[in-house]
Order: sequence, then C-alpha cells, then structure tokens
Amino acid sequence: MKILVSACLLGVPCRYDGKSKKHPEVEALRAQGYELIPVCPEVQGGLSTPRPPAERQGDGRVVNREGTDVTAQYQAGAEIALNTAREQGCELAILKERSPSCGSGEIYDGTFTGQLIPGDGVAAHRLRQAGIKVLGESQVETIQ
Repeated sequence: MKILVSACLLGVPCRYDGKSKKHPEVEALRAQGYELIPVCPEVQGGLSTPRPPAERQGDGRVVNREGTDVTAQYQAGAEIALNTAREQGCELAILKERSPSCGSGEIYDGTFTGQLIPGDGVAAHRLRQAGIKVLGESQVETIQ
C-alpha cells in the first residue's frame, strides 16, 4: 500500500523554520511493506524554506506572521498533494499535526499565540474532500 506522507516527517528539512520533524514510527512503516510518498504542500505550492510561520484564519485564509496572505500558495500545494495521491494510488495520508497545511483535526487559531482549535489544514481538508483518509503522526499505531 502507498501512503502519502508529510516530507518533514521523513526527515526532509522543509518546515517553515527550515527543519524537519523526523518521526521514527512513520519511517518504520517502510519496513512493514508500505511505500511512503513524500509531499510538502507548502513548498510545492511555491513557498520558500525557511519562511515566516503561517496560520489559518477564521475565514479560511492563510496569513503569515508578517501579515502576508499566502492562501493561494497553500491552495496550490493542496491540489498538488491531491494530484500526487491520485497519481500514486494513495488512499491514506499521514500528515504533520497542527500545520496550517497538513494539520488534521486540530490547527492553530490564527492569532500566533499557540492556541489550538478544531479544524484541518488546507491540504488535509482537500484530501479528505476527495475521500482520502488523513491521519496525524500520533495516529501511526492505528495503521494495520
């Protein structure tokens, strides 16, 4: 089975801060026979690494800490992630929790204060709309 995975969870330094969030349990899925397909919707949507942190606003826009609206880049990256999932035949995605792009179930509230609210990142939402199951990295143990 092929699984779409946030590239930062596989050790790619593509996060806003120029770092990765390598997750050994995600990487261990390879040894279990899964093919991991890395994506970074933010970079693939045209944003640089590093970049100012961004958060989804209540109206659905994504704005970075400097006040720049980066919604178009997030939407473009979400479409690229969806197209990759479709081309590769992925029915499951494991994405970086709390990210404005990849977060699933819980994201930052748009105030840059560290407050979390229920919601999905732009790419996670788009993948779910298309019928792809989305999990966060803390849910890896549920894969069987």
